[in-house]
Amino acid sequence: MQKRERLERAIAGEAVDRAPVALWRHWPGDDQRYADLARSTIDFQHDYNWDFLRVMPARAYHVVDYGVQASWDGDARGIRKLSKRAIKRSLEWTKIRPLSPARGNLLQQAQCLRLIGQAVQADSVPVLQTVYSPFVQAAQMAGRQKALRDMRLRPDRLRSGLNQLTESTMRFLDTLKKIPSVAGLFLVTDFASHDVMSESEYRAFILPHLRNILDDLPEHWWLNIVQVAGPSPMLSLFRTLPIQALNWDTRADPDSLVQAGSEFGLAACGGLHDEAHLLKGTPTLIHDAIRQALNQTESRRLIVSGSGDGSINWPLSNMRAVRSGLETQA
Repeated sequence: MQKRERLERAIAGEAVDRAPVALWRHWPGDDQRYADLARSTIDFQHDYNWDFLRVMPARAYHVVDYGVQASWDGDARGIRKLSKRAIKRSLEWTKIRPLSPARGNLLQQAQCLRLIGQAVQADSVPVLQTVYSPFVQAAQMAGRQKALRDMRLRPDRLRSGLNQLTESTMRFLDTLKKIPSVAGLFLVTDFASHDVMSESEYRAFILPHLRNILDDLPEHWWLNIVQVAGPSPMLSLFRTLPIQALNWDTRADPDSLVQAGSEFGLAACGGLHDEAHLLKGTPTLIHDAIRQALNQTESRRLIVSGSGDGSINWPLSNMRAVRSGLETQA
């Protein structure tokens, strides 16, 4: 079964030869040069033959050209530490304007995708571009706490900035629509958790921008996944979005693995925990976790994956175990 057929059948809840699977990670250092990021991503795909390829640029790639600066200080997830913000006063939200995707960091990311697409075209690998929600971008520009504070104290100013960041993101995605290998986006939101904000706040400040981005995607982008971070994810908020799958830490609520398919009509992208299974676990533990996820979902509407950003120091034996665990249980 080819990758696209396997994924489409799994998303639809139909029988597959085996559950589709994909892991991903950041590439610190390499992610500062588009050709190096492309090469590392291509090699990772060739080594493990994932059913889709998630391209993982540095988390701040959307906002570098606004003046945000970041450097990698050894974080095991490959996430870079922000050393300079672009927003210090709430009034500065009103001065943001959309970036041009024809130059700067966004142009380099498009060039990276073209290189990746050329390399994996023969294998028909669906390529997904990681995109961070406008509110995540705002938090990178101002700091997490300031973004939340301005949301509650200076909402009109923050909304002005979020509107511009949304437009900037959509202009960037317009340039990617012409790259044949791109099958969709992997949209990351870090704030859809009850320990961060209320559902009403999320509906007011974040969800409309996600919908604007997703509603503007082309029909031929057939695989769009939203990643919901946090210990208490607001999964029900995403049930009406035009997406195919949700990715979250399924260990927080084991029943939610089934809920995604039975109640939301979406595939669950998960089943493995980045730290407990893929970093600190063993091949046997990973095989057991995969078996449990398959049993819970009856092997329907499941894409086996990790739970977050991935890690640069996962044991290779554990990543090999993810593939072998699927192949032995097919």
